[in-house]
Amino acid sequence: MIDQQRIEKAVASIIEATGEDPQREGLRDTPGRVARMYADFFSGLDEDPRAVLATGFNEGIHDLVILRDIPFFSICEHHLLPMVGQAHIGYVPNGRVVGASKLARALDILARRPQIQERLTSHLVEAIQDAIAPDGAGVVIDAEHMCMALRGVKKPGSRIVTYATRGDFSAGATTREELLAALDRG
Repeated sequence: MIDQQRIEKAVASIIEATGEDPQREGLRDTPGRVARMYADFFSGLDEDPRAVLATGFNEGIHDLVILRDIPFFSICEHHLLPMVGQAHIGYVPNGRVVGASKLARALDILARRPQIQERLTSHLVEAIQDAIAPDGAGVVIDAEHMCMALRGVKKPGSRIVTYATRGDFSAGATTREELLAALDRG
């Protein structure tokens, strides 16, 4: 549970520490706005992505399924700045499929936590593998990190790409190559 009052106090303290007056008209409501924003940004902390993936359909399908170009944002846990990008999910059903919106929702749940991209990628593929038990699952995430764009090395436009596989995608080069080739065609 997000403690919004505590965040408001902390933000007011940060504003004051910068030399600004937290009671100035333009800043007076900022601590509350930031607290509500963080409650939204971190709403995935209290949710389980496996729960949304539990709803599926036994269709007897065993062919590669790909949901690509899913926009997302998350907050880098190192600097509390956004990372923004796209996720691509592929899986080979063992006969059972899930709705595309369920895959996107699982991504949102995991992304709405203080996060690093590598963990997000790994946790998403694990949630898919655990919840629907496909023959194989793979996730590719491509994102720009504002901590690299706006501070430190200041390299806007740089992107980090992470890739994680489980099941047949981990064991079989052909399946992994099919997934990567299908994602490349987009």
